[in-house]
Amino acid sequence: MELDFSHQAHFIVALAPEIILSVLGIVILLMGVSSRRPEGAETSADLGWISVLGILAAALANGWLYSVTEVGTHSMIALDGFALFSNWIILAGAALGILISQSYIDRQGLQAAEFYGLLIYSTVGLMIMAAARDLMVIFLGLEIMSVAVYVLAAINRRDRKSAEAGLKYFLLGAFSTGFFLYGIALVYGATGSTHVSAIAESIAGGTAHSALLVFGIALLAVGFSFKVSAVPFHMWTPDVYEGAPTPVTALMSVTVKAGAFLAFLRVFSVGFPDAYESWWAVLWWMAVLTMVVANLVATVQVSVKRMLAYSGIAHAGYLMVAIVAANETAAAGLLFYLLTYTLMNIGAFGIVILVSGQGEERLEIEEYAGFGWRQPVLGVVFTVSLLSLAGFPGTGGFMGKVFLLQGAIEANLVYLSAILVLTTVASYWYYLRVAWYMWMKDAPREASTQSIEVPIAMRLALVICVVLIVYLGVFPGASMELARSSVEGMSGVGPGLIGLAP
Repeated sequence: MELDFSHQAHFIVALAPEIILSVLGIVILLMGVSSRRPEGAETSADLGWISVLGILAAALANGWLYSVTEVGTHSMIALDGFALFSNWIILAGAALGILISQSYIDRQGLQAAEFYGLLIYSTVGLMIMAAARDLMVIFLGLEIMSVAVYVLAAINRRDRKSAEAGLKYFLLGAFSTGFFLYGIALVYGATGSTHVSAIAESIAGGTAHSALLVFGIALLAVGFSFKVSAVPFHMWTPDVYEGAPTPVTALMSVTVKAGAFLAFLRVFSVGFPDAYESWWAVLWWMAVLTMVVANLVATVQVSVKRMLAYSGIAHAGYLMVAIVAANETAAAGLLFYLLTYTLMNIGAFGIVILVSGQGEERLEIEEYAGFGWRQPVLGVVFTVSLLSLAGFPGTGGFMGKVFLLQGAIEANLVYLSAILVLTTVASYWYYLRVAWYMWMKDAPREASTQSIEVPIAMRLALVICVVLIVYLGVFPGASMELARSSVEGMSGVGPGLIGLAP
């Protein structure tokens, strides 16, 4: 059905999934407060499953929104295919993140209601970021997400590393937020609007103040680059990822990165296409540095968690190639890649949670010696996730990189495409090194008798991840077509996604 909403009605309909999640967050917090049972194990599973059901309800609302056709592009919240596909990615990451975190919360004795409530509200902020057409609304979504993730990073108050991670993330996050907000102010001063479509019209019409606009775009790029962990704004990532509770690290590595990239793409491809010559070269070099530096540093890491942190930085470089390419093929590839990245990273961190044990003391790569033979099912899950992260054929990660390369080649970014391929090949070393330890190295005698209990929630998450990784690698057509149609329906200036590469 096609509806021309008033502003108030449009917001209620367009934000239906976010409204459901907001109510869910309140319910979860109230249930945690009202429960008379001791905190921890008895309530965490119940709250976890209720949270997953609430996310499924938000997903149903997101599916219903496909039957609603937005008229015009004047609203601050988009109701287009891009926003709806983005919601699938973020909701999938949140649901899988809850499933892999249940056993961890029980093991560490964390407050389940606060953990799930904060996770849900961070999801709300990310969905607002991905759907926003106005820079101030993106900022509001960014702050909703950031405040929740700051607390999540430091939620384990008995762990000094967790407190340190939360403090570092808060200080550097607040610093980057200042850049982002100042960038919004400069863009407003240059164009007279914070609405993405109005900004694009001002630039295309030649009425924008060029000097203010360039500085504003640069500061916005800094703000986004911090959230996606692009070099040289990645300094916080290894320490925060290593110190934060592993489920929170998984959340930051997938949903936070996805929401930031989705907003990054909308703002730069729809709002600044006619200023492309002002920003493409800077982002080109940032993509190169991110891919090269992260992959080189990852090769010398001895901690699996820290290695996955630098892996996440490297994948940010791959995804920045799509921003630089600025065409519909690359944008669709970015959507597909974020979907597969969510699955393979959640799968990898799920295994890390199981292996690390109480207190997360088993994080070294050497701890995985013989793990594949001791726990063959878990070994296969971890191997598939690592192979997909590396981009091996037959996995979703491989197809994601293929689609990113198609977009880059279409934009005539030959050198950037070559660097993407070479750094991907270099990444095989540190991914396969973990797999080699699991399958080719003998386990210590004391480890050979250790067994790992896998809760049903974790089993469900890992099965979903592995099945979809393989499915997207073998049968990527349907998902990629949905991504293409989502990008074509992006509301902006003119039909579809605007953006011209050199």
